[in-house]
Amino acid sequence: MKIADISEFYSERGGGVRTYVQQKLAASARLGHETLIIAPGPETREDKVVGGRIIWVKAPVLAVDPRYHIFVGLEGVRAVLEREKPDIVEGSSPWRGGWAAARWPGPSVKALFMHADPVAVYPQTLLGSVIGRARVDWLFGWFWSYLRRLNAPFDATIVAGEWLARRFESFGLKNLFVVPMGVDRVLFNPGRRDDAVRRQMLAACGLNDGDLVLISVGRHHPEKRLSVVMDTLAFVNQRLAPEKKRVGLYLVGDGLTRKAVEAKAATIPHVHVAGQIGDRAHLAACLASADGLLHASTSETYGIAVAEALCCGTPIVVPDAGGAGDFADPDAGELYPAGNAGAAGLAVLRLLARDPQALRNAAAAYASTKIGPAEAHFDRLFALYAELLEKKRRS
Repeated sequence: MKIADISEFYSERGGGVRTYVQQKLAASARLGHETLIIAPGPETREDKVVGGRIIWVKAPVLAVDPRYHIFVGLEGVRAVLEREKPDIVEGSSPWRGGWAAARWPGPSVKALFMHADPVAVYPQTLLGSVIGRARVDWLFGWFWSYLRRLNAPFDATIVAGEWLARRFESFGLKNLFVVPMGVDRVLFNPGRRDDAVRRQMLAACGLNDGDLVLISVGRHHPEKRLSVVMDTLAFVNQRLAPEKKRVGLYLVGDGLTRKAVEAKAATIPHVHVAGQIGDRAHLAACLASADGLLHASTSETYGIAVAEALCCGTPIVVPDAGGAGDFADPDAGELYPAGNAGAAGLAVLRLLARDPQALRNAAAAYASTKIGPAEAHFDRLFALYAELLEKKRRS
C-alpha cells in the first residue's frame, strides 16, 4: 500500500509526533508498504527515508513555537495527493490536515487519526476544575458539531484508547476504531535502571544519594499541567518530616511554555528542568532510575510516557482521567482527582510509603501483560487499512 499521512504537527525538532512518525516509517519498511509523510516546513522538498518519503510543503512558521510550521492554504497538499495517488489518505489532526484528507476527491480510503481530544487539551485544562468537565463539554457543543462534520466523510476515525472511543461515540462520531499504541520494549525495560544516572538526577535536583526522585515527561504546554506537577512536589516536601528523605522532581521536555515552567521551577526547591532528551536510551535510563513517574495531563489518548515508565518498572502517580488514567493499577501506582495538586501530593506520599521493590515488580508485571510492543500498533493499523482498502475496492 501507499499511505499518505498529512502530518500537520511533524517537525524535525519535534518530540512525540516525530518519534511516532519514525516508528511508523520503520514499520512501513518492515511490512513492505510506502508511507509518505506530508508535513509543513521551511521549503518544498522531499527527503527519502527508510519506509517512504517525507514530503515538505512550504509553510509559514507557527508563531507560538518556531520548531513548527503551519499549513495556510491546502493547494500544496492537494498537489502532492494528485501526483502520488495514494491508497490511503490519513489526516493526523482535526484541523487543516484533517480537512485536506476529508476533501480529497480521489478514490483513496480516508482515515482520521485523532491523537488528542481537543476539548480536553485547552477548555478542560483551563476550565474543568472551575465549572466541571460536563459543563465544559456542553459549552463546546459547537465544537462537537464541527467534529461530527469532519468525521462524516471518513471511512475510519482511529483513536488509541477505549476511553476516547466511548467519549467520541457519545458525541455522535461514527466509524470509530481503537488501535492501541505500543512501546519499544527493547529500549524501555527494567534493565535500564542505572545507579549513576540516578545519582545525576538527584544531584541536578540538589539532593543526595539517600533521597528520592520523581520524573515527569511531557512537552511544555498547558495541557500537560506542569504547574500541578510542580505544586505536587512542593506539597510533598512540605509534609515530609525533617528526618525523612527529601524528594526531587526531574522534568523532561520542552515547548512553548518553557520560560514559564523554568520561572515556576525556580521558586520550588528540588525541581530540575532537564529539557528535552533526544537520546531515547538515556530517557529510558532516566525513567527506570526514578522512584516514580508523576503525571498530570488528562487530554492524551494513550499516555505514551506513562506506558514507557511502566515498561521500565517505574510506578506511576496519575490523574483519574484521560489516557494516563487508563493505566491506573492499584499494585503499580496511585490515582488522584485530576487537577488537584494536594490530592496528587497525598498520592505521592502513599506511593513513597509502600515497598519500592514490590511496586517496581508490579509495574513491570502490569506492563508485560497490558502494554504491547510498538510493532503491534502498526501491524494492527496497517492491517486495518488493508481491510478498508479491500472493502472499498470490492464496493
